[in-house]
Amino acid sequence: MAKPYRLTGENSFLGLPLGFGIMGISHVIATAVAFFNDMAWFMLLFRTFSFAFIATTYFFSTKSLKKTQYLLNITLSALIVVLITLSLIAFVAPQSIWESYSIAQVYCRIFIGIFLFYIIVFTINSHVKRPDPATLWIPFGFIFLAISQYSLIFWYIDNSSAALWGAIAFRLVGLIVFLIISYRTFYSSKEAE
Repeated sequence: MAKPYRLTGENSFLGLPLGFGIMGISHVIATAVAFFNDMAWFMLLFRTFSFAFIATTYFFSTKSLKKTQYLLNITLSALIVVLITLSLIAFVAPQSIWESYSIAQVYCRIFIGIFLFYIIVFTINSHVKRPDPATLWIPFGFIFLAISQYSLIFWYIDNSSAALWGAIAFRLVGLIVFLIISYRTFYSSKEAE
């Protein structure tokens, strides 16, 4: 996801590597949660903000005015400041953010679902305007991630193991779709050179 930013140098693509990088950090934190349960707040914050970065990037990607670029920089900077602030609060006093972790999970998953809905609509519209077989898979990756978030809400509410395993499976499929897209993009650009 860093390739569009490296190729163009435009700040409008900076949120993609930031978003997917923060998402990767959230998955590393998720692994650490198995050993240190106090890290769960960080996983939740980082995962929510990763989708906020990606949605913000897509929102500003079609706007090319210089004023819009400044607004994008300010928005991404504000998101980073809010993420750091909430992380510090979660580190010092996690219960002061939300009443309980289970309620926070549901709210964060709803926010992630809203971000993903916007991203899905944006990527489908983008594909419809400029049909390309390579861009067709991008909305599908986000759709699988959205289904994963939806399944997790059910798991939080009724502790259904089927919902948990379904969420994990859909998340893996979504991430695999993005890996395939990234690999094909990298491979085809190598071949073109």
